[in-house]
Amino acid sequence: MNTSTFKGGLHLPGYKEGTQGLSIVPASIPDKVYLPVSQHLGAPCIPLVEIGAEVKKGQKIAAGKGFVTAPIHASVSGQVVAIEKKQHPGGNFVDCLVIVNNRKEEWADTVKPNLHPGDLTAEEIRRIIFEAGIVGLGGATFPAHVKYAPVEGKKVEYIILNGVECEPYITADHRLMLEKAERIVAGLRYILKSTGCQQGIIAIEENKPDAIALLKKVVASDKHIRVQAFQEKYPQGSEKHLIYACTQREVPIGRLPLDVGVIVNNVGTAVAIADAVELGIPLIERVVTLSGDGIKKPANYLVRLGTLFSYLIAKSGGYTGEIEKIIAGGLMMGKAVFTPDIPVIKGSSGIVVLKKVIQKKIREYNCVRCGKCMEVCPLFLEPTTIVKLAKRGLWEEAAQNNALSCIECGSCAYVCPARIPLVQYLRRAKQAISVTRAKVKNVGGEK
Repeated sequence: MNTSTFKGGLHLPGYKEGTQGLSIVPASIPDKVYLPVSQHLGAPCIPLVEIGAEVKKGQKIAAGKGFVTAPIHASVSGQVVAIEKKQHPGGNFVDCLVIVNNRKEEWADTVKPNLHPGDLTAEEIRRIIFEAGIVGLGGATFPAHVKYAPVEGKKVEYIILNGVECEPYITADHRLMLEKAERIVAGLRYILKSTGCQQGIIAIEENKPDAIALLKKVVASDKHIRVQAFQEKYPQGSEKHLIYACTQREVPIGRLPLDVGVIVNNVGTAVAIADAVELGIPLIERVVTLSGDGIKKPANYLVRLGTLFSYLIAKSGGYTGEIEKIIAGGLMMGKAVFTPDIPVIKGSSGIVVLKKVIQKKIREYNCVRCGKCMEVCPLFLEPTTIVKLAKRGLWEEAAQNNALSCIECGSCAYVCPARIPLVQYLRRAKQAISVTRAKVKNVGGEK
């Protein structure tokens, strides 16, 4: 198999055996859902309904101002009983619209199938995608319609659908490719039309030969779409590295994929787009992998947004014993949470539950200058140099060493023999740099 890749990265154990052979099953619908007003990259949405309001499934209940936003829709029919703060999978606390499910499953009047989707213009498709609240389902949650909007002087030459799924434990996209191949391709065709692009690439790692074979069969007669296989390596699914592996084009530091003529989306996003364009269904559910050695019955669930992690865990038989961690997302780039009472949002691809293991306390040692972190860094950074600057609060110097380019993939921390939490230091540096520059900008504006 002719496969592509990038320089750097790691070969990680996949831990996918527990769920890769399990079909997607609809998760039971809870009695109450918690829908955060922030489920996309950008400013939070503003509620459009008041406490006590009766809502229907698919009804728009929150919306944002400006262009970089995505509305939120009710995932069940019922009554809005509260607007309360709850921990977000991203780590902060966010206002949530709480809906008590009346079990009627009534669709909103706005949810209507399109009888002639093939006749839609590019602008009409983008409008549907916006109204459906569709964002990148790979985890970044960037509003999809913004990516597809025309930009003067820039032409989209490739649409890449990301089916790599290189994170350990997560198999949601793999199952989607096996069970929804036709819908993925249908969604990709709408993306191509909405952007005026002529070439689509479905990117899949070589450890998913069944998905590669199936999608090649589906697109065999389509001259505008091809399936491309990649070496099994982490973080192959990172946007910039996927672009390089597919096209040999490098996205410059501080620039966007569109600057090199490429747009990248997740395969799950394509399914959501097909459902929105053809059926009129907004984004109210997604596939979530629940896995790890701490869960009794791992599964790939089709989950209504707003369902609590704790509800899914209980439906999977609960824990196998004492739990060490619950991770929102994948093992490498996900975030450990302190409670399972966290809602599934648009960017929730997985929940990893790890049981407690008796081990010696891990402590941080001094850097041994082995250079392993630089060998695996897919951005060619010097993590230890940036960390030394961060520890001293030298934020601008850290920025000059390209700290902001870090994608927080965790490769450096994974190989560090000194057990230095490099990602945490790098994340702190990025936050401090952004805050410092914002203050300078505000002072300059006041003058």
